[in-house]
Amino acid sequence: MPIPPASVFPDYRVTSLIVACAIFMEQMDATVLATALPTMAHDFAVTAPAMSIAITSYLLMLAIFIPASGAMADRFGARRVFSVAIGVFVAGSIVCSLTTSLPAMVAARLLQGAGGAMMAPIGRLILLRTVERRNLVSAMSWTLVPAFLGPLIGPPLGGFIVSYLSWRWIFYINVPIGLLGFWLVRQFVPEIPSESKPSRFDFLGFALCGVGLGCLLFGFETIGQNADLLRALLLLVIGTAACLAYVWHAKRRPDPLMDLSLLKIDSFRLSVISGSLMRVTQGAQPFLLPLMFQIGFGLSAVRSGKLILATSLGALVMRSVTPRLLRMVGFRRGMMVNGLLSSLGYAVCAFFRPGWPDWLMFTLLFCCGAFMSFQFAAYNTVAYEAVPNSRTSAASSLYTTLQQLMLSVGVCSGALILKLTMAVGDHPEPHLMDFSIAFIVVTLISLSSMRWHVGFAHDAGDELSGYRSKQRPVTG
Repeated sequence: MPIPPASVFPDYRVTSLIVACAIFMEQMDATVLATALPTMAHDFAVTAPAMSIAITSYLLMLAIFIPASGAMADRFGARRVFSVAIGVFVAGSIVCSLTTSLPAMVAARLLQGAGGAMMAPIGRLILLRTVERRNLVSAMSWTLVPAFLGPLIGPPLGGFIVSYLSWRWIFYINVPIGLLGFWLVRQFVPEIPSESKPSRFDFLGFALCGVGLGCLLFGFETIGQNADLLRALLLLVIGTAACLAYVWHAKRRPDPLMDLSLLKIDSFRLSVISGSLMRVTQGAQPFLLPLMFQIGFGLSAVRSGKLILATSLGALVMRSVTPRLLRMVGFRRGMMVNGLLSSLGYAVCAFFRPGWPDWLMFTLLFCCGAFMSFQFAAYNTVAYEAVPNSRTSAASSLYTTLQQLMLSVGVCSGALILKLTMAVGDHPEPHLMDFSIAFIVVTLISLSSMRWHVGFAHDAGDELSGYRSKQRPVTG
């Protein structure tokens, strides 16, 4: 069934904001819990390290269900699955708020993660199927803001809730936001038919992806936490073997769960590779900055939070000018120049010292947020330039799966680098130089994306940005 023209759908700004609110709720919840873990451990009568399973169980469900999101949207409808995902997430939040033991919390987080896994990829799919190409840059930049706001607002908000309320309010706040989002989806987002006939669900691919991505996530986290190295290596070996088995399986199935043949599309493949490298830095930054300010500088959580919020403000400001900048410079040139600025911006964080004035660090972090916001808005848009409408659901699930994986790798990389530098220096707490080394290493990783920016065609994304029409006047 052909998809109706974009003109019959609501204003793209309305749809973008609905999707952005759902993603913000999921992103914030993923980080706000970390601050409350010691308090929750006391209530559950367990040690604080044991509470890490409350986070990893959520990540596990993301790894399992994100790859299946596209297939489920094609089979049951994007609008229906998106609204059900919000409902499941809210239900999981309610159950989390009522738990009185760690096993019950883990079960509730598994339920919550099953809903959260579907919100980001299907939200992006709804935009791809309802927004006209000329408005896609602006629509995508709206939904990018939650990816910056959630991880940065989460820790200070968690600290405030734990200090002045109860940790259960961390989950209570999801209920009104989720109910409002559910109503808005049912009210303003129309049902969007798939262009292709739903295929038989790939259960073997689902199992291989779940095992592979889940083991990789747990393996990286175990290394980052400096836990049992043998167990971490075993998880990484199993995860790698399962992923390789999936690649073998996908090549022999005409309708695999994650369509790896999409990587043959130049703009999609280059966005995936360069964006993955850049996301390592973006994933490490919300982990490293709060620790550096509070442990390395000795700042209070409130003062640290105020400085870190600069990156969110930079992302918000850049959101409004990104479409205009892309019209002026185009995707390829924009990603090449801004990719360099994005990486070097976080390299500057390696030289922060307690004597620096707050206004200077705030300004530099504001610029970091702005540069990263532009970069990911460009990646998230140009990736789908040449993807046929019939394959957008598969592209969205593959892209989001890799995005989530690399953000998690970023967090684990930051933790691992700190652990290694602490071991070399033989000190139990990280020093300023340890943070400096960590920022430089993750900066080098994101700088390696420059090699892939060059591979984009000179006219990549011109139809989306309007850049070509400004450079080449139409002749009669």
